Amino acid sequence: MIRWVALGLVAVAGAAAAQTAYFGARAAGQVGERYDGYLGYSVAQPNAPARTQTETINIRRRALYSDLAQRRGVSPQEVGITAGCTLLARVAVGESYMLADGQWRRRVAGEPAPVPDYCKN
Repeated sequence: MIRWVALGLVAVAGAAAAQTAYFGARAAGQVGERYDGYLGYSVAQPNAPARTQTETINIRRRALYSDLAQRRGVSPQEVGITAGCTLLARVAVGESYMLADGQWRRRVAGEPAPVPDYCKN
């Protein structure tokens, strides 16, 4: 029993470390929001825990977009792009983001949230 509790604590600590690495990579501009509603890497090699956490988040988003798309009779890509509008509006100063042109940018102080024109309808 003690062994299972210890293994559970190690798993929780590992998940917490991955989450901390993800938020650190995001604040450092290594991981950012993309216009299509998914996270991406603005650098070639973000650290492994951040990559793992980012992929986990993207898998959850993909499932959510697919579910919503099926219920609304639209494509998952349409749901993702709509979600991307909301997620881009939340990009904080110093974080990276990618618009539909495929270029990574970093939001600087005094710059408005990177909301594309097609999101303003």
